[in-house]
Amino acid sequence: MAALVRALMTRSTQFRPLFKLFSTSTYCRAAPNLRKESYEVNHESIFTEDHAELRKSLNKLIEKEINPYVDEWENLKKFPAHEVFKKLGSAGFFGVNKPTKYGGLGLDYSFSVAMAEELGSIKCGAVPMAIGVQADMATPALIRFGSEELKQEFLVPTIAGDVVACLGVSEPGAGSDVASIKTTAVKKGDDYIINGSKLWITNGLQADWICLLVNTSEGPPHKNKSLICVPLNLPGVQKARNINKLGMHSSDTAELFFEDVKVPQSYLIGQEGMGFPYQMFQFVEERVFAGASVLLSMERLISQTASYCKERKAFGKSILDNQYVHFRLAELQTEVELLRSLVYRTTDLYMKGKDVNKLASMLKLKAGRLAREVPDSCLQFWGGMGFTSEVEVSRAYRDNRLLSIGGGADEVMLSIICKYMGTFPQDQQLF
Repeated sequence: MAALVRALMTRSTQFRPLFKLFSTSTYCRAAPNLRKESYEVNHESIFTEDHAELRKSLNKLIEKEINPYVDEWENLKKFPAHEVFKKLGSAGFFGVNKPTKYGGLGLDYSFSVAMAEELGSIKCGAVPMAIGVQADMATPALIRFGSEELKQEFLVPTIAGDVVACLGVSEPGAGSDVASIKTTAVKKGDDYIINGSKLWITNGLQADWICLLVNTSEGPPHKNKSLICVPLNLPGVQKARNINKLGMHSSDTAELFFEDVKVPQSYLIGQEGMGFPYQMFQFVEERVFAGASVLLSMERLISQTASYCKERKAFGKSILDNQYVHFRLAELQTEVELLRSLVYRTTDLYMKGKDVNKLASMLKLKAGRLAREVPDSCLQFWGGMGFTSEVEVSRAYRDNRLLSIGGGADEVMLSIICKYMGTFPQDQQLF
């Protein structure tokens, strides 16, 4: 694997900007709160020194271009997506596993997962989520099933970071139940006329285009849907509001309305009526991203809590000296490592062409629950300080709650797992 990746790196002129970034000191300092072990290579795994180099490069960019501004963006409840995405795109990070002919690096999916894990070094949940939408949620179906013309128009500038993308699935009356969406796209001449609305759209206010799930016929709900690329500057598109949320403050979350929006039928991704399975395919990569992207942040919370408890004294001794405290932190670290193993196993099988829907659902379920458990347990050890906005653990407590809802709620993950186990009620259709 290492030899293959090095060959790709050497042959591809598209890789040169990122390779140059690896070998220079432009972003010269790794985050001090990341363990050295995070970059060490387990030679029995799918990851190599090349993956470690990519992660180091991304971390240096994060420490220079993102983390110094996170607190400001959180207070403003918005981050400059176009500015940040252009920097990431110029360095090659939106094209890690994308074909070189579209400006990508042409590497395998494991590099995308390595990138997702390193995004956990960003000191909030909102910016990694927004980056993930651009990198791994709005484009997989376009890459796999889209026409050449569609890729040139939408994929190429997305990889370059010249535009901001978003994904439109959820609606006011359809969240977990994707089959119940009501937005329609009706053929008229050579165009589609789109009517409806979408809710909870990450990047929605700043996005230039949306990968939109719509009903294109009156048929069965799992066979009447299509994915369409829709520019968001068209007449009839209304970006209604930025939704005020419990957490993920620096990521804009929009409600969008579509009233007689006309797009060419050539903007259809793949085949008409295949939108539901295409979106299920996109959900797999979204769920792997979700699991990978919280690993470092949870480890950082555990490390910060251990350091704080070591310094904090109560009843004549360090808080950390209490057996319950250091045992609890050890339990949490063990759970994080188990989640990492599940993420890596799912990645390995996905690259081998296996059906990983069950495993992806398992890791998403585990990630959502653990991402709540870690900050909740750690915050308790911070005492009153943990209830303030001055420490990262309180931000994680708010941000991480979304992981059990977005991208498929815990209950949907359990239903998918039951479907594969053969225990889901036979009279109910899930997918």
